[in-house]
Amino acid sequence: MSMDDRNKRTPEALGTIGKVTLEKLESLASKIRDGIATEADSVNHEILREVVALAMNRVSVIQNESSVERGGEAWTERTESHYPHIRLHGGALEDDPLKMNL
Repeated sequence: MSMDDRNKRTPEALGTIGKVTLEKLESLASKIRDGIATEADSVNHEILREVVALAMNRVSVIQNESSVERGGEAWTERTESHYPHIRLHGGALEDDPLKMNL
């Protein structure tokens, strides 16, 4: 996907991508619960879980930074090597790249 394609995404398109992603995540989770998931289903489920977790983390960062800009108190961290993130789970970076063994 080219940078030009990424720049053409409208809020409506991004919202639809998010809805479809969540629907697919739930579909894969259902297959896993029912014991009929393939290995590919399980891998895709893990990837989508990471994408959703990253997206939710980014939303939290935006909300916290907006709160700080309005004079509230919230903690976020920005580093040169990472997108804005919130440290969770004992300091693990939720937006570290997914480590895959292909």
